Amino acid sequence: MDNGQWIKAIRPKTLTGALAPVLIGGTLALHDIGDNFRWLPFILCVVFALVMQIDANLANDYYDYLKGSDDADRLGPKRAVASGWITPKAMRRALWMVTVVACLIGLPLAYYGGWWLIGIGIACVVFCFLYSTLFSYIAMGDILVLIFFGIVPVGFTYYLQAGEWTLPVTLCAIANGLVTDNLLIVNNYRDIEQDRKHNKRTLVVLIGRKATFWLYVSFGFIAVALAFIALHLLGNTIWTPLLGIYLGIHLLSAARMHQRNGTDLNLSLADTARNILIFALLLSLAILL
Repeated sequence: MDNGQWIKAIRPKTLTGALAPVLIGGTLALHDIGDNFRWLPFILCVVFALVMQIDANLANDYYDYLKGSDDADRLGPKRAVASGWITPKAMRRALWMVTVVACLIGLPLAYYGGWWLIGIGIACVVFCFLYSTLFSYIAMGDILVLIFFGIVPVGFTYYLQAGEWTLPVTLCAIANGLVTDNLLIVNNYRDIEQDRKHNKRTLVVLIGRKATFWLYVSFGFIAVALAFIALHLLGNTIWTPLLGIYLGIHLLSAARMHQRNGTDLNLSLADTARNILIFALLLSLAILL
């Protein structure tokens, strides 16, 4: 077993989904409180989000293996345990270690925002595991993405700096959650037949491919609309055209996704992961300018 297999297991391309909401939340705080912005809690938020994303990826790899979801017919990137690159025992050990590291990184944030935030951290850990063991099998994965890749990281990154929660923060949080959920949508769009075979009832399985494609498209438009309203409330409307860049890239990605099938949809997965970061960077730029 070499380190390259562990790198594949943590799925580096998906880490944009963890970085984007913290970037947006931090940028909103920087806009609102200026020189009172504290870099240490922001950095802790970034590292905590990245480690939790790695934890979620490892948990997904391990528990999908236990459930038999990752078989020889898998169209997506190969999974480490199912492929035999990493033993189940080694993956369990890694899961415990990464979870502990995440908790140790997140614990100091209670000093900045109040000890009740430990409960939010516990919820992040619990739902990290519940996603792979339960919610992804009962069409609840998209809701978890909206909450834990939108509302929680954007909102609490901002709260740790400003000590409050505003309407623009909520709008940006939902917007980023929708953009990030498109990553899950593409993944499940590709795996619809395999998921049906394994009785994994994702949202895509329930509504079908055609409706899922239009959901993917609409999430991009809704996200931009929410971000536009947030920028208007912040008084930064002059830079809203920046979001048109994301929308154009999003529509191009959607068109390519519509033309692809099977393993080619892994390219759409990479496109969507890139788009998450583009959205976060453009929105952050529009907030600050």
